[in-house]
Amino acid sequence: MNTVVLLACTGLGLGALYFLVASGLSLIFGLMDVLNFAHGALLSVGAYAAWWAATEGGLGFWLAVPFGTAVGTAASVLLELALIRPLYARPRDQILATVGVGLALPALLMGVWGSDARPFPQPAALSGTVDLLGATVPVNRFVLIAAAAVVLLLLRLFLARTRYGLIVRAGVEDRAMVTALGIDVRKAFTLVFAIGGAAASLGGALAGLYFGSINPGQGTGLLIFAFVVVVMGGMGSVTGAAVASVGVGLVQQFANYAAIPGLGGAAGLGDLSVVVLLAVLLLVKPRGLTGRLA
Repeated sequence: MNTVVLLACTGLGLGALYFLVASGLSLIFGLMDVLNFAHGALLSVGAYAAWWAATEGGLGFWLAVPFGTAVGTAASVLLELALIRPLYARPRDQILATVGVGLALPALLMGVWGSDARPFPQPAALSGTVDLLGATVPVNRFVLIAAAAVVLLLLRLFLARTRYGLIVRAGVEDRAMVTALGIDVRKAFTLVFAIGGAAASLGGALAGLYFGSINPGQGTGLLIFAFVVVVMGGMGSVTGAAVASVGVGLVQQFANYAAIPGLGGAAGLGDLSVVVLLAVLLLVKPRGLTGRLA
């Protein structure tokens, strides 16, 4: 029983990390039909900014995380203004441009700080464990789960209760009509990119807690599973992304634990299980769990 509880909490923590990355992807695609392949690089930017602030900037962990989130948000806005906005009418060029940025930013981080993993500072309050139903669970798992829950709540409130949230929802249904009403959709585009970048960079800062270290390619690896989550949840659905994140994290952790020798090792079996889960879901529900922005 204690093993099941530990795996469940670890899987939920990993799923929470996937959601922080996937929520921004889902919003950006839902409003703008932009597949932002540089999204994982924003996670790495947030992670390294938080690491630098905590280790060299002297801010401490609790200020370093907001700092890393702010840096990632600024990078996301700059990406939208300088690169994505001129290419809205050229989707193929968008893909090529974001793929290029997604490769260039990790290379830049590697050039500045090297390719070796950097130990992420663990504050005393989050470095311990708690006993839950007989299992000893690291506290940082619950931090990730709580952060993802807060982000989900704030995104739902933003989409349902704010003016720009309503513009986003309307833009998903009929972007041309929203523009014809005199609403500057471009501001909504930039805001959505900022929100997506904030969620991803927050995930990057908290990924250091989960894995204990950061490296330049960490965001790229997490981006793959974030895309899986977005597809499973339904392109453009934040709630669907949250549900899919839970499923992917749990399946991956339990499959890794139950790995059979000769099938590529624990990590290989966990990744394979996620791919099988995606294939089965798309066979049953080709549009994902929800397929709408809510």
